[in-house]
Amino acid sequence: MTDQASNPVIDVAAKHRYELTENGLTAFADYRRGGGVMAIPHVEAPVEMRGGGAAGRLMAGIAAHARAEGLKIIPSCPYASAWFARHPDEADLLA
Repeated sequence: MTDQASNPVIDVAAKHRYELTENGLTAFADYRRGGGVMAIPHVEAPVEMRGGGAAGRLMAGIAAHARAEGLKIIPSCPYASAWFARHPDEADLLA
């Protein structure tokens, strides 16, 4: 498991989503897991968090969790897909 001190993104398994809370606001990414693969169909940040990089920090944290757990990622959400396109150094995580 990834250390929360170094990665503030948490896995809220009961809700099947990752969350990043900053300044009392929470960005999240829904996921589905199976067979060593995690699909990310939806990423959302409150309007107040947009434009400040919160969703990007969320995705970076998800990538770190996936790497630590040996998972591959299917970014079916347009934002998640665009994030991976902007971060080719994380392409090895793609299923």
